[in-house]
Amino acid sequence: MAGAGLRAAARRWLPCGGRGGPRAASSSPSCPGCGPPGPGAHCPGAPRSAPAPAPAGGAELSAHLWARYQDMRRLVHDLLPPEVCSLLNPAAIYANNEISLRDVEVYGFDYDYTLAQYADALHPEIFSAARDILIEHYKYPEGIRKYDYDPSFAIRGLHYDIQKVSGKDHFGLMMSAHPLRGLQPVPDEEVIDLYGGTQHIPLYQMSGFYGKGPSIKQFMDIFSLPEMALLSCVVDHFLGHGLEFDQAHLYKDVTDAIRDVHVKGLMYQWIERDMEKYILRGDETFAVLSRLVAHGKQLFLITNSPFSFVDKGMRHMVGPDWRQLFDVVIVQADKPSFFTDRRKPFRKLDEKGSLHWDRITRLEKGKIYRQGNLYDFLRLTEWRGPRVLYFGDHLYSDLADLMLRHGWRTGAIIPELEREIRIINTEQYMHSLTWQQALTGLLERMQTYQDAESRQVLAAWMKERQELRCITKALFNAQFGSIFRTFHNPTYFSRRLVRFSDLYMASLSCLLNYRVDFTFYPRRTPLQHEAPLWMDQLCTGCMKTPFLSDMAHIR
Repeated sequence: MAGAGLRAAARRWLPCGGRGGPRAASSSPSCPGCGPPGPGAHCPGAPRSAPAPAPAGGAELSAHLWARYQDMRRLVHDLLPPEVCSLLNPAAIYANNEISLRDVEVYGFDYDYTLAQYADALHPEIFSAARDILIEHYKYPEGIRKYDYDPSFAIRGLHYDIQKVSGKDHFGLMMSAHPLRGLQPVPDEEVIDLYGGTQHIPLYQMSGFYGKGPSIKQFMDIFSLPEMALLSCVVDHFLGHGLEFDQAHLYKDVTDAIRDVHVKGLMYQWIERDMEKYILRGDETFAVLSRLVAHGKQLFLITNSPFSFVDKGMRHMVGPDWRQLFDVVIVQADKPSFFTDRRKPFRKLDEKGSLHWDRITRLEKGKIYRQGNLYDFLRLTEWRGPRVLYFGDHLYSDLADLMLRHGWRTGAIIPELEREIRIINTEQYMHSLTWQQALTGLLERMQTYQDAESRQVLAAWMKERQELRCITKALFNAQFGSIFRTFHNPTYFSRRLVRFSDLYMASLSCLLNYRVDFTFYPRRTPLQHEAPLWMDQLCTGCMKTPFLSDMAHIR
């Protein structure tokens, strides 16, 4: 009986595409969106008997293809009512794995870009300071000073080839219009020549466990945005002025200059001088921590930042008694080696930041500890396994070891997610993507027509499809697109996000939208052989999406 019910539902909600509403599949004599299928294929909404005869050829066949094109246009238009453009909630939490907060007893946090969210105004300061360090201390050309930070240039997750001086598509394939040398795109032909006649970059070259290959570095944290911009500007200056340089030396100098901004405390000074300007959502961070403590949860902090900086920031966001919210506070932890190196012991800090010499036999609430290692942490706290949930912004330094080696649950803070969801929710994006999908399906099904006139039509469609792909990509970033997708493929960053995090969200404040016993369920996403059954695969041209008005609540 259950099977009969499913078959009835399929007949009711899988009609062929026309301009009318849903109707029983058997009532449609043909499928205007499909055309002749490939070998063995069959439109699920069309009867198997008496297929419509194909036009003879020439102008008549060309007109037939354009008629199918217009039918598909109308179908796509009918499938996108206004409410479909607000399906995603930027303040939602998204699950890669099923996780119930009821089972989580201990919450851990990174500090920078996790507890403390920073304004984008910080990036131009880092860029300018590192640029000036290159000129004044590393004796780089004065002409570099003309470059200013461009916030729209780079995105997280890019790869940088130290030997060939080109930015990489995150998926490891040198996609058209993605690779840059300095600030200029590298032609596809040159890319293929540089990499031995292929666009494929072997995985072992691209990335080790922490995003570092033999000659290729992946930029994964948000602080790397000004570093990528400065690298590209310096290379652009050297190339533009015909100056010879060693790519490895240039890369190291720029990286060291960026590091100096942090090590010398310049960034800390800027933030401490104007916390209202640089620290965002401090009241929401306080609300999250207070709520967890009120529900009996234990909290800890593990950060690479120094105590004086963390203390001032937490006082600004939470108040002078912020340490009473945390059962353990660890600063200058030296992640990711904190998670793997057993040799570094914990040391206690006093109120002035001075180190104590006594051996640490227990971790006390309200005290501050420096360095240490995760193995001693686990031994002293007995916080193990899936009852611990740790939040951080860096997929490698914060989350990878904890999930893969120690079985903690992990939450990734991805500030860019909020902006990307707002773009996805726009009418321009939804219509562009949906028509691109439909046009792709039309191309796939109509490629059986190979006469001269049909090939001209198909070529026009392929050109339009490529233009749509570029338009959709540029909505996120003109050079590199979304941090989550390279056209239809998930980016390398996106794949690491799925691998290393159970949950991901735009900010920690998203927790305020859920009960402390809420269970997150990952949405089932289609494999390619499942794709025709799914809402976003309109490219088959023969499936009317069911219940669209009732699906607005789906995140």
